[in-house]
Order: sequence, then C-alpha cells, then structure tokens
Amino acid sequence: MTMREIRTLVGGRGLVESPRWHDGRVYFSDWTAGEVLAADPDGRCEVVARVKSLPLCTAWLPDGGLLLVDSPGGRLLRQDGDGTRTVHADLGRAGWNDIVADGRGNAYVNRAGFDPMAGEEFRPGSVFLAAPDGTVREVAGDIAFPNGMAVTPDGSTLIVADSYSGELVAFAIGAGGGLSDRRVWADLGDGTPDGICADAEGAVWYADVPHERCVRVAEGGAVLDAVEVERGAFACALGGPGGTTLFITAAEWQGMTEPEPVRPGSGRLLAADVEVPGAGWP
Repeated sequence: MTMREIRTLVGGRGLVESPRWHDGRVYFSDWTAGEVLAADPDGRCEVVARVKSLPLCTAWLPDGGLLLVDSPGGRLLRQDGDGTRTVHADLGRAGWNDIVADGRGNAYVNRAGFDPMAGEEFRPGSVFLAAPDGTVREVAGDIAFPNGMAVTPDGSTLIVADSYSGELVAFAIGAGGGLSDRRVWADLGDGTPDGICADAEGAVWYADVPHERCVRVAEGGAVLDAVEVERGAFACALGGPGGTTLFITAAEWQGMTEPEPVRPGSGRLLAADVEVPGAGWP
C-alpha cells in the first residue's frame, strides 16, 4: 500500500463522524459535543450547527440545504445558509443513524433494530427513504447493522455498510427512490465498515474502527488501497481541490458500553492525499 502523510486538520474533539465536503470546506459532526463543524483545508474551523443528538449525521441536498438527523427526536431537520432551521421530514421513532442524499433530493436514513450502547438484544435494521415532499417509508430491511451509505455517481445504486456482517450491500434505486435487487457488493472478510464514500473509478472507501484504518475496495471486495490512522476510523469522505483528499474522522475507541465510547479529546479530523477523486454522494 502507498505510504502517505496523514495530516491533522482539527484535534481535541470527541466522537467525530459524518465528514462531508461542500463548497470548499469539510463538514463533520462531534457527537460528544452535539455540534456540526466546518473546516477549511488549512484546519480553520467553526461550529455551524448544534443538535443534541447521538448519533448526529448530516447530508447536503442538491439545493444547498443541510440535513441534520435528530435521532432522539425522530426528525430530519433542514438548515439553510442563513441558519434558518425547519423540519424536513418526521421520521417517527428514535434510534436513527446515518444519512445520504442523492442528486434528486432523496434522503436515505437508516436505523439499527436495537441499541447496542444500552445492551439491547440484537434485531436487524432498516433503510428508510425521506422523499423531497417529506414523506417517509421503509425501502430496505433485514440489514444486521446498517451504517455508512453512498450513492454511485450515476445515481443508480445505493451502497450500505453492514458493520455486523462485514459487507457492503447494494440496492438498485428506482425512479421513485425505492430500492430493489439487493446484492452483496463486497465481502470484506474481517473488515468492519462504518462510514463510506465512493470514487470516480467505482471503488468504495470504508472506515474501520477496530482495525484503525480506511480501506479502498473494488466491487467484489478486492483491496486496492489502505490508509492507517492509529486510532479508530469512524468515517471518510473525498473532497478538497480536485477531489483527491480523503478526510477521515477518527478517535481512540474505548468500547460501545463504556460511559465514554472514545477517549475524551482524542477525536481528530485527518486528511490524506489519494490518487482517484471522489464521485457520487456523499
């Protein structure tokens, strides 16, 4: 694998997640603080939203609206550039996790079937579609633990990281946003995928907390590249000038049932240069 310089853009944070490149900055969430932050490529950083939610994931709509998952409130919030916040969709129950929005304004939000941090008994999770008109419906189920998601550049496929099964699972996206033709896009062996992103050659990067790395894989699961980060890698996104910067949110993992899942202050936003630019969503 290629040896790379790993740059720390922002440090001293908590459980950091959900990096998203948008309009010259990388946005990411600090779940511990309940904050969404934006950093420029030099690491200058500001808080752009505060939501008391764990998890706290985000997505950008094609019209520039920022979607925020209010997990305990069971709501999908929209924040505009002037800070105005409205309810984009009523999701219902609590327990929501990751989100991705495609080029048509469809937002896919997933939820686990149980709360591992509370020691609940295992139940598989689901993916829901929040359509542009605010309606919400389940579009995929029986995913052991749905985590990061990405939409391919042509808008035809949703890829879901199943952390418990060690797989990337793909679905065909229909004209109305529905999902069909489920298949295993990649068997990751002992990999534990969390946040993911796609690139212009059709490969996917996945972040892996226990293995402290991000891995680039082709469809089928062949490993093409990897970036070691020496702490739990929770999510990754491609962006920056030319789209060839891999932004990684990482922290020192202590355990799902610990009072502090990550060591306080260990959360970092990292950056590494890669060869193939990002494409698709997020």
